[in-house]
This record gives sequence, structure tokens and C-alpha cells, in this order.
Amino acid sequence: MKKLLSIFFAGTVFAMGVSAAPVKAADDPSPAIYAEAMKGKRVMLVPMAMGFDLAQGWAAILKREVDAFGGVFETRDPNWSVEAGAQAITEAISSDTKPDVLIVMSPDLNSYSKLMKKAQAAGIYVILVDNPANFKADAYVGGDWTQLGRLEAEAVIKGCGPNSSKKIGLVQGDQVNATSLYQYAGIMQVLEKNPDFKVVAKPDSNWDATTSRNVTATMLQQNPDICGIIDFWDGDAVGAAAAIREAKLQDKVFLVTTGGGEKTADCDKIADGTYGAVVMTELAQETHNMVAIIKYLLQSGQAPGTASPFIYTLMKATTKENLRPDSCWDLKALQAEAEQK
Repeated sequence: MKKLLSIFFAGTVFAMGVSAAPVKAADDPSPAIYAEAMKGKRVMLVPMAMGFDLAQGWAAILKREVDAFGGVFETRDPNWSVEAGAQAITEAISSDTKPDVLIVMSPDLNSYSKLMKKAQAAGIYVILVDNPANFKADAYVGGDWTQLGRLEAEAVIKGCGPNSSKKIGLVQGDQVNATSLYQYAGIMQVLEKNPDFKVVAKPDSNWDATTSRNVTATMLQQNPDICGIIDFWDGDAVGAAAAIREAKLQDKVFLVTTGGGEKTADCDKIADGTYGAVVMTELAQETHNMVAIIKYLLQSGQAPGTASPFIYTLMKATTKENLRPDSCWDLKALQAEAEQK
């Protein structure tokens, strides 16, 4: 007699007709199969650096989850050095205890591509997080940076308003990082539809707060009537904010940036007026997306490099008007929770 087999996945129940004898719950082989597939598997995170909120937030959740399924979680800290990151990946590939899954935050489109292909050839799944690259990863988990740029442009146009000078400045990251290039493309798409708004300056900060401060100060000296600035990362937007304060233009220049939604880095600065808007990603959901794809890959049996899904993280522009108590996550609280587990 045909029975219904219910399969639970991500909160959804799928029923399939199968011919089978009744199965007792105690006979369910799934937990044993899962445990066997996951036990002892090694997961390594190689961000651009470990000393900032995104990497620390990812690591806290990943460690908790990997420990829970009986795996081993490790991090490597390139500390913003492309060479150190390349060395970390190289050593991981050649190690006797090489990872089963390598999670990489690529510094640009090309630097690690050959190494990541080599990792896949060695049987390691490679997941790109946050920063796209010219490489067919086993998954990309992170933001759609072109859409993020669109959201930033829409926010600065709204913040400037129709009666402003309609002059906008950009503090870009650099000319090789995908997040900077794609952000710029998204901003330009929106401005093309709003031709009254003009970009009057677009220097690079090289992701450095001091450089951002200096180029913003120059921008404001040359364009004292500028109505809005988009700085491409909250890590260096603190420099742009300092330059705006020093010029006594806090009430005249609407500063927009992007970040991972950590409380002190983003929400506190929206609340105190440092930032007019922050386009934020949901870090916890992003990390759980990583965990889900890790669990899938380790049980799939597929060879590394055979699939390349994109798992984009939800983004929104947060301002004082829509700021809520749960708009941000707290790094200290997250780390304390992870330590208790």
C-alpha cells in the first residue's frame, strides 16, 4: 500500500508517494546519516581581516553552528594584506588538516581566483562571502552590491531633497574591489534617472578612515554647497563624518554609507545624526545562509566547482524615521552568546 513520506526542509513539508512499510520514528536513519556526514568536517574563514564587526559576527555564529554539528571551525587573519590572505589559502590547501569548506572574503575580483580553483581541485568547497570575484565558487553569500548602490543613491536623493543644490559627492573604496565597482554602477543607474542630481567629486578612500576624512575635507572646500555624500563603507565613513563635523556642515550634508548593521557601527550613529542613512545587510541571516549551504554541500556528494548558486542577503536603507530597537545586532552580545553555547 502506498504511504506518504513527509520530508522537512527549511520549515517546509514536502509529501511524496512511496511504497514502503510503516517506519517507526526510532528507525529514522536521517540523524545518523547527518551526523556521519558532518562529524569532524573542517570549516575555515579567511576574511579580509578579523578585526572588524562583519568578520567577528560571521565567526561567532559559524563557530557556534560548526561546533554544534561536530565539526572544527578555524579563522585566518590576513589583516588587510592580500599577500597574507593568499598565503593563508595556500597553506590551507597543502595542510594535512586541510578544510572541507573554505569561506573567503575576496579583496578584489581576481587576486585569489587561481588559488580558489586550486582549492576546489583539492576537494575543498569554496564559498565567497560578501565580496564577489571572477571565480565560480560553490556559492556566493552576501549582498547584491549593484542593488545596494541603487538604495544608497535613492537615500541620498531623498536626504538632499528637491530644493537642495543637488550636488553629491562619492567616497569610493578603490577601483579593483567588486563591492566598490558594483556600488558605483548602481548609484549611476539611479542618477541617470534623476539627471538634476550631479556627482561633483568621487575620490577613493582605499577603505581607510583617515583618507576618507582628508578627501571629504577637500571635497567640502571645493563644493561648500554639496547636499549629500555617499561613503562606500561605514569603516571609513567615520572619517567622512569627521570632516563634515569639522566644516560645521552636519545639518547641511546628508551622509549615506553601508554596513553590516552592527549597533555601535551603524544604528548608534544613525540615532545621533552622524549618518543620515545606512544601507545594511542582515548579518545573522547572512551567516545562517552560509551555515545552510555548508550543511548542504557536505551532504551532497557533489564535486567542488560543479554548482554556483547566489544567495543574496536582504538589504534596506535605515534612517532615523525607520530605526527600530531590532534594526541592528550587538557584537558584544553575539560573542557572549556564542561563548555560552
